[in-house]
Amino acid sequence: MQTRRPLCLTLTLILFFATSIASATPPESFLFPENGATVAEQARNLFESMSTEERLAQLFLVGWDGVAPSQAVLEWIDTRGIGGVKVFGWNTNDAVDLARSLGAMQTRALRQRAGIPLFTATDQEGGWVRHVRDRTSHTPGNMALGAGGSPHDSYESAIRISRELRLLGMNMNFAPTVDVYRNTEASVIGSRAFSDDPVQTAVLGMAFAAGSEAEWVIPTAKHYPGHGNAVGDSHLLLPRLEETLVELRENDLLPFRMMIHEGVPAVLSAHLAFPNITNAYTPASLSTFFMRDILRDELGFTGLAITDDLYMRGAIDYARGQGWSFEEMVVEAIAAGNDMVMLSRTPDAQGPIWQTLIRRYRNDTDFRRTTDESVLRVLETKIRFLGHDNRVPLVPDIALVRDTLPFDEHQHFFAEQAALGVTILRNNRLPLREDALGRVLVAGNVASFLSAAARRIPAAERFVFPYTPTHVSRASDRAWVRNNAARFDTIVFGLSNRNSAEILAELEPFADRVIVLSSLSPLYLAEMDWVQNAVAVFGLTDVSHAAGLSAIFGDFTPQGRIPLSALRRPLLEVRE
Repeated sequence: MQTRRPLCLTLTLILFFATSIASATPPESFLFPENGATVAEQARNLFESMSTEERLAQLFLVGWDGVAPSQAVLEWIDTRGIGGVKVFGWNTNDAVDLARSLGAMQTRALRQRAGIPLFTATDQEGGWVRHVRDRTSHTPGNMALGAGGSPHDSYESAIRISRELRLLGMNMNFAPTVDVYRNTEASVIGSRAFSDDPVQTAVLGMAFAAGSEAEWVIPTAKHYPGHGNAVGDSHLLLPRLEETLVELRENDLLPFRMMIHEGVPAVLSAHLAFPNITNAYTPASLSTFFMRDILRDELGFTGLAITDDLYMRGAIDYARGQGWSFEEMVVEAIAAGNDMVMLSRTPDAQGPIWQTLIRRYRNDTDFRRTTDESVLRVLETKIRFLGHDNRVPLVPDIALVRDTLPFDEHQHFFAEQAALGVTILRNNRLPLREDALGRVLVAGNVASFLSAAARRIPAAERFVFPYTPTHVSRASDRAWVRNNAARFDTIVFGLSNRNSAEILAELEPFADRVIVLSSLSPLYLAEMDWVQNAVAVFGLTDVSHAAGLSAIFGDFTPQGRIPLSALRRPLLEVRE
């Protein structure tokens, strides 16, 4: 049954688009002809033509509520322009409406005096993190690419992800994630990482960035200087990492060093504290040592540095501890060396953040100089990626979005890619014979696993338990499995998080009947040497689970290799 959009929302969208788009084609004032001037020279000329307010507005990348742009974000665009907008999951229920919104905002931006287009950014990493969900491809994700080990696949994956973003009018992607997954408790990273090997991470990250740039979508290496060794989620707290600078250089910084050498245009700074390096608990995103001394001076980065969302607790809690207001923290992020600040909520265009920034800019000579350098980097990046005919369309073709997405070819490619990443961890009775299963139980907490299993084993009984809370299971679910397992000859279990691992542990007395399909990081299996049969797919998507089940039933011979060297031995070992 088709879901009907509420009438009030429909009228809002109609009125917005009717008043915002007088022409399907925006002014083309931001096209830069080949006239012999360098990008830096063109940026300087543009900078000199701008007012102070127009310059400073380029430092902001903001989110908005709803589908149609909010009045708050439109006020930014209409009064002085803005650097860009950040698309979150709550903006993407309808891809056609999203494309309309982005085109309308670009049109308004180009009609302002400075005529500078917006960065239109999102997080479309592939796999687990996919903010634009409507009409876009389900992909296996980075760890599956690490298991497959092919830079070409990473490149082709980025090509397809970027082609979809391009069609929607999105010109910046906060991907690839190049965190080195060397701490298995870094659960917020998990299968978003390619590997625990910094060189493999760098190679696959560079390939992904190259694929993105081939479609003129700006790639962004994240989370600088490396989230893969952090215990805790910087959305919820400020993680504190204990490594030395030598350890950081040898591991987490290596992918950034290699990608910077290859010219990655943007880096996302993370809210992570390194007290053994800085002798303080300052987040890297607010640290001049990390943003200037290391990123600029040591690594030689000349591109765009953007903060992770400053509404995350990792930033806010530190600011409160310093006695800073939120607006003071935003300005300190710029002072530390970030060129743009990301704000998931749209601030008041004339409010405290803006007033604090203007005051600091006028009264602090050093701040004004470094801020002008940041504005120039923003303009240079826009000229490089948005100042020519090959750019991502500023106003998407809505008919093309409606008629083309999703791409059938993309789904075929990602299904093949998912199969290449499937990894056999333990094998006592694989592949399964469908005529020798007996009574089958399928147990899990991920919808795509359960639906893929229902298609493959339609006669199986199902036990479904909740995905959240992710870190702990319910006693009633553990009891059900413990009391009912003996009724089944084969138990196909979907392992996805600590919750599911606790329930799986109840099946140890029935080890010879259990087949585990591990969806995300397989680290939980390292704690369960009693599991005799296990396959890993490293992603939560339908294509990943379908590929894993195909491997379990012998449709193909998996060639994937565990991209986590520290876990390789415990994952492959089975208790005698």
